[in-house]
Amino acid sequence: MSAHHEEAHTGGKKSIPQILFWFVLVFAVPYFVVTSVISLGFSDSKSVPYPASHPEVTAKRIEKVGAVEMKAVDREPKSGEEVYAAQCAACHAAGVAGAPKFGDAGAWAARIKNGYETLLTSALKGKGAMGAQGGGAFNDFEIGRAVVHMANAAGGKLAEPKKPEAAK
Repeated sequence: MSAHHEEAHTGGKKSIPQILFWFVLVFAVPYFVVTSVISLGFSDSKSVPYPASHPEVTAKRIEKVGAVEMKAVDREPKSGEEVYAAQCAACHAAGVAGAPKFGDAGAWAARIKNGYETLLTSALKGKGAMGAQGGGAFNDFEIGRAVVHMANAAGGKLAEPKKPEAAK
């Protein structure tokens, strides 16, 4: 092979300015573009004009994320109709998401045959699309009253649950 042919494949000799130009073009420019884009993406336009040790900054950083709610245990229990209207009617009035419709004897018949305890367990722990009702705004006794109210409206003959005795 001739020297001319060899030079055509190697691209010839590069000068220092050419090498620096390609280095900047290939490495430095993309580096600065990427870091600029990243810093813009993570900049906080709502930054606090106070130093990190300022009381307002500290209060914001350690603010509560939850709350504890105390319920009155000595209140008069709600009736089944009241609990139904407040908690159950949202789905059972229209039969939403597979819920047996209030007063529909056909939809409730098989459920009523399983008995009060089974119905109460389903209500407290949840079943199908219905979430657990236990531990919410109403106690288990009140949920039981609502279960009896709905079952009896559909032809059931379930007895009203007995009020639990107060803890001594």
